[in-house]
Amino acid sequence: MISSSTVARSLAVTALVVAAARVPLPQADAASAPMDTNPSNDALEPDRSLGRLGQLTDLIIQRLHVSDDVAASKFGTGSPIDDPAREQQVLEQVRSQAGEIGLDPVSATAFFQDQITASKLVQEGLFARWSVHPGEAPSTRPDLGQIRTRLDQLTADLLRELKATVRVRDEPTACAVHLAVAAGSGTVLERLDALHRQALRRAVHSVCAARKN
Repeated sequence: MISSSTVARSLAVTALVVAAARVPLPQADAASAPMDTNPSNDALEPDRSLGRLGQLTDLIIQRLHVSDDVAASKFGTGSPIDDPAREQQVLEQVRSQAGEIGLDPVSATAFFQDQITASKLVQEGLFARWSVHPGEAPSTRPDLGQIRTRLDQLTADLLRELKATVRVRDEPTACAVHLAVAAGSGTVLERLDALHRQALRRAVHSVCAARKN
């Protein structure tokens, strides 16, 4: 028997697909957009974001969720949200790994700067919420070392997905459509609240070529 929650999720995703299908693409851009050689990318999978940027969006959302754990590990300890030394370490790692896989280090660094900014948005929002509502504050403190190990793995995964989606991201109009579908479906499927929706908008700012600056 199909549960009511599964039906609701499927209906929401279907609505997003229909809405996206109505977004007109200029004929020249549509013709020049590269064909997807992986048919599974556009398949209707109710537990993942849709479209050719769906997997990238899923990884971005995963990173945002890890930001919840970062906030939980710091809250009440006096540890600042800003960690310039760690941020610089991450960006240097990104530049090095991007070059190794043939990805433009400048655009990759811009993308990850957005991920860092988005993470801090989540942390700041959660700190504010927990300060006003102490009963909502986490009762356990995740280990920051383990969290950073997860973030390092996500960095590698995100870089690989950036590399895999270069062609579609270099087509500004097509990229904007694919990104809207992926972010919209990801928001629905993950039931992101206002704070995480705001962070997601920041995190995807540099995904498309036209948004690099």
